[in-house]
Formats: sequence, structure tokens, C-alpha cells
Amino acid sequence: MARVEDKVALVTGAGSGLGRSSAVRLAEEGARVVVTDLNAEGGAETVAQITAAGGEAFFLQHNVAEEEEWLSVLAEVEKRYGQLDILVNNAGVFLVKPIATTSLEEFRWQNSINVEGVFLGIKYGIELMEKSGGGSIVNISSIAGLVGTAVSPAYCGSKGAVRLLTKGCAMECAQKRNKIRINSIHPGGMLTPMLEEGMKALGGGDKVRKGFENMAPIGHLGEALDIANGVVYLASEEAKYITGAELVIDGGITAA
Repeated sequence: MARVEDKVALVTGAGSGLGRSSAVRLAEEGARVVVTDLNAEGGAETVAQITAAGGEAFFLQHNVAEEEEWLSVLAEVEKRYGQLDILVNNAGVFLVKPIATTSLEEFRWQNSINVEGVFLGIKYGIELMEKSGGGSIVNISSIAGLVGTAVSPAYCGSKGAVRLLTKGCAMECAQKRNKIRINSIHPGGMLTPMLEEGMKALGGGDKVRKGFENMAPIGHLGEALDIANGVVYLASEEAKYITGAELVIDGGITAA
């Protein structure tokens, strides 16, 4: 189990859900993992899970919407390890609201995390990766970045931006021949704390949950591990010829 052995990985929003699972899987495959999140308790739990299994990880509190915090986090990564090989831009928020009742303040708040946070990660992550001789950036988008959904149109806009930001930056890196690959992952309905909150916002209960389960032709919600395995693949040398691509992990939703 050494697909990313001796690599240094930074995973944002790794205090729970997809981020935690991705951090744990990268550590299982040999990476030294920098766990970042606004939630210090959740981040510490992720680190404890990794170290209990014999992996190496440490936590930094991190608001991805703040440029100065990105600079501080990456400076600490460089100080400790002198390199960055894998960046997973996972931190995100899910605003479940009709567009008519979504305020400009809410729209900007969501984009500050879902879009600007990814922009800052790519911008400054590339700088450190170029010093390290290359790397892999994995941006967590959504199937809502591929197709529209009536329950969260503003969220669709933010995740669609991540999709094309990924492609544009991937082409820039390819043109520069800097050995940095950038790809996006598009989860469908995954059973995570963020989806649980989204279902509550829609009224909760078995009916709402069943609606999300029935979205996928495969007939059930996905697990965080399904996305984490995709992250490991894109971060590893197995994906060395893949850049600017979309890895859709959605139980068949967008195939229908």
C-alpha cells in the first residue's frame, strides 16, 4: 500500500466527510498528510485516526477563503517538509435555497469558499509544487457542476466554476511543462455531514433521504470512501497521463 509513498499531501476541509476519508486513504498509501479545516476538533480527530494507524499527519486551522491563511499554511508545509506533491481542494459549503431567496451575501459567501478557496489553493499550491518538481492537484467539484439542480442553483454555479477553473489551470500547467496535473472529481449523492445538513434544509425525514437515494440508478447513496479512492488514483502515478479531466463518481446519475 504505497501508491503515494513519501509524498506530501495537503487536504482542505479534512475534519470530516470526503476530506477526512481522502486524508486517511492518502496516509494509508504512504503520504505524509497536512490536514486543514476551520473545525479544529474535527481536524484533530482526523490526525488521530491517521496516526493511530501508523501514518504521519498534522493539523492546521485554515479558512480557505482567506488569502493570508493560504500563505501561512503553505509556508508551514514548506518549512516542515520542503515540498508539496498533492493538493486536494475539498473544503466546500452546500447552500440549499431557491435562487429567488438566495441573498447576494449568501451567494458571495458560498463562492468565497467553493470558488475563491479553490482558486487560492491552485494559485499558491502551484508555486510550491514547482519548487518540488511537480505534483497533482485534485479539486472536488460535484455533479452539480455538470448538470443543474433546482434545489441549489447557486451551488451549481460555484461547482461549475470549479470544473472550468480546473481545466484552464490544467492547460496552463501543461503548456508550462511544469509537471503539475490538475483534475476535478464530481461526486453524486454521498452520505456525508454536508449532505445530511442539506437534507435537513429540505425538511429531512425518510422521504427526503429516499429522494436522494433514488437519484442514482445504482439505487443508493455513495460513501466518502468512494471519493477518497478516486483522489488516491488521481494523486498517484497511475494517473500520470491525466490532466484537465473530470472523474464522475455518482452511481450513474449523469449517465441517465
